[in-house]
Amino acid sequence: ECLSGNLCRCTGYRPIIDAFRVFAKTDNSVYTKSCPSNGEFICPSSGKPCSCRVDGNAPNSERSAGGGTCGEHKPVSYNEVDGSLYKEKEHIFPPELVLRNNLPLKLHGFGGIQWYRPLKLKHLLDLKSFYPTAKLVVGNTEVGIEINFKNAQYPVLISVTHVPELNVLSIQEDGLEIGSSVRLSRLQEVLKEVIAEREVHETSSCRAISEQLKWFAGKQVKNVASVGGNICTASPISDLNPLWMASRADFRIVDSKGNIRTVHAKDFFLGYRKVDLAQGEILHSIFLPWNKQFEFVKEFKQSHRREDDIALVNAGMRAHLKEEGS
Repeated sequence: ECLSGNLCRCTGYRPIIDAFRVFAKTDNSVYTKSCPSNGEFICPSSGKPCSCRVDGNAPNSERSAGGGTCGEHKPVSYNEVDGSLYKEKEHIFPPELVLRNNLPLKLHGFGGIQWYRPLKLKHLLDLKSFYPTAKLVVGNTEVGIEINFKNAQYPVLISVTHVPELNVLSIQEDGLEIGSSVRLSRLQEVLKEVIAEREVHETSSCRAISEQLKWFAGKQVKNVASVGGNICTASPISDLNPLWMASRADFRIVDSKGNIRTVHAKDFFLGYRKVDLAQGEILHSIFLPWNKQFEFVKEFKQSHRREDDIALVNAGMRAHLKEEGS
C-alpha cells in the first residue's frame, strides 16, 4: 500500500528503483543464481550464463561496480555528507525534532503571501475574522493543486494542523466525534478499532467509510489530508461526502465568537463546491452516530482503476428496515 502511492506514471519507475537501492544489497547473487555449483556465472540482467562477471581478484571498487562476488555484499551508495556507508547508519527520526516545542508561526512568502500556524482555537478564529477570505489548510492536497495548476491566488493561508480542538477523535456513547483536522489515515485506524470492539449493527456506517477509505488516494495523501478539508472542498467526486449524508452525520460549525451550530450533512452542501459556511465560520467537527438495529449503510465507487483514481460515480446508501410483528 505504501509503495503503490509512489507509483506515478509521470516520473516513471526509475527514480523509485534508485531510491530503494539505498536499502538493498548489491550482491546480485542474493537475487539470482549467480554462483551455481559448476562455476558458471548467471547474468543478473538476462538470467542466462554469460562472462560479464568481474574477476574475483579485481579491486573492491571494480567488484562492487560489476555486481560483486558470491557471499559478499557491497553497499550501493554512500552518505554524501561524511562518506560513510548507508548500512552503517541507523535511520531514525531526528530526536531534536521530536522534543521540539510547537510554536505559533507567521511566515511571509513570495508575492506577499502570508502563512499562519495558530496553536489555539481562539487564535484561529481571530485570524479567520481578520482575514475572512483566508484559506485553511492541513495537508494542502487540494489548495496546492489549485495554486500550482489552476493559478489560484490565496494571499493568506492558515494551517490548522496544531489546533487541539480540531484534532479530537472521541468515541462517545451515542457516536464518534471527529475533529475537522483529523487525518484520514488516523480516522481509518480508529474506525478499525471501533468495528472490532462495538456491536455489529452499530458500526454499519463505520464499515462503509472504512471500506471507502481503502480506495481513497494513496497512503501518503491520507497521512496528511484531513476529514474537514475533504468535506469543505465539496467536490462532486468526493468519496466520503455521500457517505456522511447517508450515515446521518452532523457537522458542527463554529463562528468567530466561539458559538457552535449544528447542520445535518445532507443540508451542508448547497451546490457545486458551495457549503453552508458563513464568513468567519469554520468546520469544527463531525459527529457520526451509531447505527440502529436493522439499519444498513453501504458505499459504492466506480472508477477507471481500483486504486489511486478519481470516481466516475460515487454513492452512499442507507436502508432502515422496520420490524413488524407476525
